[in-house]
Amino acid sequence: MNDLRSIAVFCASSPGNNDHITAATIELGQLMATEGIELIYGGGAVGLMGLVADTVMDAGGIVTGVIPTGLFPKEVGHTGVTELIEVDTMHTRKRVMYERADAFIALPGGFGTLEEFAEVATWGQIGLHNKPFGLLNIDGFWDHLVAWFDRCVTDEVLKSKNRELVVSAPTPPKMLEALRNHIPTSETKWTELDQL
Repeated sequence: MNDLRSIAVFCASSPGNNDHITAATIELGQLMATEGIELIYGGGAVGLMGLVADTVMDAGGIVTGVIPTGLFPKEVGHTGVTELIEVDTMHTRKRVMYERADAFIALPGGFGTLEEFAEVATWGQIGLHNKPFGLLNIDGFWDHLVAWFDRCVTDEVLKSKNRELVVSAPTPPKMLEALRNHIPTSETKWTELDQL
């Protein structure tokens, strides 16, 4: 079983208009605080990012935000979190988040959320980490992406063992349970050069 002391949450800097997503974001934040899981996130005070951070803080939890200096206006950075780390670039931001997290969850979001999740998945696939990661598939938000993963396996452009790295769950409690119980696959990694 995986020990989840901290989770990096990727999500939108916009609030969106889906009440189910809003409710699940709040539920995730409350659950993380209740279970003593530190939130690692992008450091914003707006959108779903701000909502999940505010929820964890309001419930007495610990929140670490990581935000690139100069990329966003000062008012976007969340000054009310436990720790706000300012870094030089987006790449450094992701590295710090990855280093501090025991697992990763993608809430609904746009290009940035997808890019962050894809990098975590790629790093897992090539053996740079063995931390669990998953899509919180609220209201079927990620259904098409999950179907695409399956199509990749069908068309043999993605190995099934690597497809199995991606956890998907419809609710925050089921997501935490899936991340805790996920066992990374033992597929030969590209980084094992003697296997190429």
